[in-house]
Amino acid sequence: MSLRKPPTANHKASGLSLRAKLSALGALLLIASMGHANTTTVPLWSGTSPPDGARQQQLPLLTAYIPVSNPTGTAVVICPGGGYAGLALDWEGTLVAQWFNQQHVAAFVLQYRHGVDHGYPQPIDDGRRAMRWVRNHADTYHLAKDHIGIMGFSAGGHVASTVSTHFGPGTALGKDAIAKVSARPDFTILAYPVVTMKKDLTDMGSRENLLGKHPTRAMVELLSNETQVTDQTPPAFIYTTDADTTVPPENSVNYYLALHRHHVPAELHIFREGGHGSGLGQHDQLLSIWPTLLARWMAGMGLMDLKHIQPPPAISTRPQG
Repeated sequence: MSLRKPPTANHKASGLSLRAKLSALGALLLIASMGHANTTTVPLWSGTSPPDGARQQQLPLLTAYIPVSNPTGTAVVICPGGGYAGLALDWEGTLVAQWFNQQHVAAFVLQYRHGVDHGYPQPIDDGRRAMRWVRNHADTYHLAKDHIGIMGFSAGGHVASTVSTHFGPGTALGKDAIAKVSARPDFTILAYPVVTMKKDLTDMGSRENLLGKHPTRAMVELLSNETQVTDQTPPAFIYTTDADTTVPPENSVNYYLALHRHHVPAELHIFREGGHGSGLGQHDQLLSIWPTLLARWMAGMGLMDLKHIQPPPAISTRPQG
């Protein structure tokens, strides 16, 4: 198992030193050594390719990480970041899924389409399809159909927040049984997310990769998800840092305020220090508490059994650089 460095398009300001990356690699290997009950990867769309005929290397995939036990029947669809140009599948996918398995929660890592020729709506279609796919297969994995959420890091946070605000029946593609299932997440988890497409606050690389260099004003508004929140938007847990210079923390703050205005339960944590792309935060003792805060929020929502909560592997010293 290898840990691929997060793509520079989405993590160029993360400021992670070699020591930090090696610490994260050690954490990944430690979690991997604990094992999990079952891991399978499936195509997201029926047949050999999605409806638009994406290239084979861009075939959307969903990898299931199923724990030995799951007392709450909870599952999380995980959308890694990568600026809509790449995917940090290990850093913000595998590692996170295995952490959820430690907490006795099922996880499904989404490989959504991205990059050249795969702009909007393809990544969002894949996010909605993943929600429908997991809910449609809930009985297979012993999941509760009302305990299925979505999580996104950075640009993956834009996928997650878009699915959380654009999930109506009219978004379904195809005519199979999966297309008839609800795409609405029961909860949303956002980590240093891109939420808006507005030029002064977004990550411009993510915006251009998704919408091109000259999107219409209407498209920018539609996909600025802080403007799309309603009282039907799912509850959310949001984590970011004040020092993030890649995706401004206003993305998280404005989404939280929109949820609050619509009386949607939400919890927001803004850490004073920490650059972009921190993943689960094991490389920094000050950030490593955030997954535990998430676990306690989920337990309070009935989505996790409090007695199973375990912190990420501790790092003895804070990396420099």
